[in-house]
Amino acid sequence: MLHNIDPNDLPRGFQRLMSHGKAAPAMLQRRSFLKLAGASGLALGAFPHVAFGQSKGAVASTLKPTQQPSAFVQIARNGEVTITINRLEFGQGVNTGLPMILAEELDADWSLVRSKHGTNDMAYADPLFGIHLTGGSHTIKNSYTQYRELGARARAMLLNAAAAKWKVDVAALRTQAGVVLGPRNLKASYGELAEAAMALPVPETVTLKDPKNFRIIGRPTQRLDAQAKTSGRQDFGIDMRLAGQLTAVVARPPVFGGRLISVDDSAAKAIKGVKAVLRVPLDGGAEGVAVVADGYWQATQGRDALKLEWDTSQIEKVDSERQLTQYRELARQPGPRKMDADMAPLATAPRQIEAEFIFPYLAHAAMEPLNCTVRLADDRAEIWMGSQCAGLDAGAAAKALGLKPEQVVVNVLMAGGGFGRRFSSTSDVAVEACAIAKGAREAGLDAPVRTVWSREDDMKGGYYRPMHLHRARIGFDDTGKVLAWDHVIVGQSITTGTVFGAFQVKDGIDATATEGMRDPYPLPMRLTVHHPKLNVPVLWWRSVGSTHTAFVMETLLDEIARATKQDPVAYRMALFGDTHPRHRAALQLAVDKSGYGKAKLAAGRAWGVAVHESFDSVVAYVVEASVKDGQPVLHKVTSGVHCNLVVNPRSVEAQVQGAAVMGLSMCLAGSATTLKDGVVEQSNFGDYTVARITDVPEFAVHIVPSADPPTGMGEPGLPPLAPAFANAIALLTGKPLRQLPFAIA
Repeated sequence: MLHNIDPNDLPRGFQRLMSHGKAAPAMLQRRSFLKLAGASGLALGAFPHVAFGQSKGAVASTLKPTQQPSAFVQIARNGEVTITINRLEFGQGVNTGLPMILAEELDADWSLVRSKHGTNDMAYADPLFGIHLTGGSHTIKNSYTQYRELGARARAMLLNAAAAKWKVDVAALRTQAGVVLGPRNLKASYGELAEAAMALPVPETVTLKDPKNFRIIGRPTQRLDAQAKTSGRQDFGIDMRLAGQLTAVVARPPVFGGRLISVDDSAAKAIKGVKAVLRVPLDGGAEGVAVVADGYWQATQGRDALKLEWDTSQIEKVDSERQLTQYRELARQPGPRKMDADMAPLATAPRQIEAEFIFPYLAHAAMEPLNCTVRLADDRAEIWMGSQCAGLDAGAAAKALGLKPEQVVVNVLMAGGGFGRRFSSTSDVAVEACAIAKGAREAGLDAPVRTVWSREDDMKGGYYRPMHLHRARIGFDDTGKVLAWDHVIVGQSITTGTVFGAFQVKDGIDATATEGMRDPYPLPMRLTVHHPKLNVPVLWWRSVGSTHTAFVMETLLDEIARATKQDPVAYRMALFGDTHPRHRAALQLAVDKSGYGKAKLAAGRAWGVAVHESFDSVVAYVVEASVKDGQPVLHKVTSGVHCNLVVNPRSVEAQVQGAAVMGLSMCLAGSATTLKDGVVEQSNFGDYTVARITDVPEFAVHIVPSADPPTGMGEPGLPPLAPAFANAIALLTGKPLRQLPFAIA
């Protein structure tokens, strides 16, 4: 598991990134353009750089596995082009965006392009980080050049194959929508040339298209999975079916880390279809009982029939009310400092704001609960799951099974959401499923086992966005100039104790908790951070630290603007100065398109504004909101987005809308995860609020034109929504909102 990995064993590019240096891909072993092993072929562990053998007569190459077209492009005789994506598709649209990039340089016929997921093969590692990773909105950003070069290399090989076939100079040939065209009306489809092209050396260098000649990139394009998903035909990880497959569910302790005193499984074993009842280790040192059965219904019936006695006597039982008191006390104490500006001006500042912000635990609450299917043999294991980090999951699975990393294959499957939950630092889902499959095999059940979490399992016993408390004391003058800003953050660290802590935690401060603080505003800030340790597992959640830091920064700046009778847009623009053109452009676009300050609002409505950068993209919102029957209502959202060059405008629009709706969910009553005596109180959508269709406002998404290399959009649309909404409500009520979900009574 990650906890046991030496940080120095991580790929150098990833080490540099986590150390805030420049990421550069590490050199791998030389190899030629060989067709890689298929889904049942090479199975790689967490970080090894694998040397691939060369075929007889192959030409040596310095290209890395991530640069080999054979791992990514399959061309059928009928011309269909199947492009393998090196990430998990779980709603963000990369199974269309990455193929668009490759198909552009390949000059493919887009109507014949398909996509599929990869495995834990090193070819599908992030080309900059050197590990398999879907997260941080890095897919398009990190693989844009990679997939362009893959397409260009494949195209060059097809041209060379045609030139050899026709005995003409390759310079006399051109391509057009999946066809090679030559002199004398020579013509051959990619399907006709693919086999010969596969035998040719891969060009070391290629010339990429001038962006002005793009015909696929930048065009609004329907997602390749749209039809399957809207018709209900799309298969997800939870739909996995293998011959003879069994299903397992787990009875989990009521308190994190709980262990078993006794198990009475007689009634469970008497239920028809139940094949085995297994005592299994769970994440964090806990224990559970797995019921393995013919199907999910039989397994859950068996679980319900178990009589279990739990030992939680030596375990901390977190209580949300007590936790808030603890956080408040901690916020008053000295602690590690991230920033340390002079706070002397606070004593004499003519205007001051003192504020406390409270942010609860949040569940990931994906539509598809967690699941993992494992098939074991004596010397190998094959796994099917929606994994955000297939290589790390494979390494952890190998350790749990007592196998070598190369004996484990992880097949990445489509996932129905995740928001970070499908990449935990302990690979808990894969490890748990492997333990159950191993136990079932030892019990005489030689069959694949699909472990399924119910939504209640996931929401009551999973990982959470940490609870945070912020406390701020700000001194400013009558012009709105901030003289001193003293700020404290209290919340659990999500990377301490994991391999990422070596890079993310410095001087006792987890960088994920402070991202989004101060910047881009030139403020004299002293930032103190406390990371208490509690018995609640925490993890990244869509847009990570910006889920709370953006709210704090953007609502407090609005409060200063209101106190000094300044327009909040003009105030922000003045703070940006000339040093943040992307922020200015995004905000101005949202302002212009919304009619802010010019259009007449309906009675009872107010404008709200916020802008925030996360994961190298900037999103600004101008919203219209009101208060109805004591509840905040969001009517309209206009966004300005700066993510540099856009591969698929439809995907950007969808991601902004989806992220904004998730941000809206944080504001609605009932959207908190709370604990009472160590037990999570919420269990499903009946008592954990997410935005419904009746809550969703009118959306307008506008993108700032740019030719610069693209940045990510899976997460940046979330952080500024809640503060923009809050700022509108504050104008209507005259009271700032200082906690999520909103409390305006």
